[in-house]
This record gives sequence, structure tokens and C-alpha cells, in this order.
Amino acid sequence: MAKTAIKTITRRKRQVRVRKKVRGTTERPRLNVFKSARHIYAQIIDDAKGTTLVAASTLSASAQELTNTGNISAAILVGKEVAKLALAKGVSSVVFDRNGFLYHGRIKALADSARESGLNF
Repeated sequence: MAKTAIKTITRRKRQVRVRKKVRGTTERPRLNVFKSARHIYAQIIDDAKGTTLVAASTLSASAQELTNTGNISAAILVGKEVAKLALAKGVSSVVFDRNGFLYHGRIKALADSARESGLNF
């Protein structure tokens, strides 16, 4: 089995394990983060209704000035963007779902910038 396949399988196992405990409600939706080699995505999801309230990524219009979208500075920008959009929608408190990724590097940078921008989790 290739190294990439093993990494994906272990991330999926962590994802399932975390998703059992982490649920977003109407009062406290879930901040879901996904990263690929080139981009990072964040969305705030209300699991009770099954809807996405807010979404931001390095593909959005606010991130077009970035030359490299797969680094920590891009993750910081996405964290600020998702926090700004969430506060505009009236969401101030969320549950963080790292989606099976380790809390390190880009994931940590996105979470820290969202906290600094006003989200509570």
C-alpha cells in the first residue's frame, strides 16, 4: 500500500472518531476545516438543520491576491474571513472540527486567526 493511502486511511479513522463527539447545533454550529496540498477550506455547518451557514476558502475572491494558497499565511487569511462572515451572520460561538487532520501547522493557524477575529471555541 502506498504511503499516501495509509495517511488517508488514518485520517479517515481520526475523522470518524472525532465526528462521533463533535456535533454542531443551531446555537453552536460546527467549524469544519479541510486542507489539500494547494488550498484550505473552512465552513460553518448547522448539523441540526443540515445547512452550511458560512464558507470561506483560498479559492474565494478575497484570497485572489495570494501567490501561494497552500501555506500558513493563506490559512490565516481564511480564518479571518470565515470569522468575519460568521460574525456578520450572528454566529459567535462554534465547535471546532479539524476533520481528522492533526492540530498543527495550517489547521492551527486557521483556528488561531479565527479566534483572534472574534469566534469563540
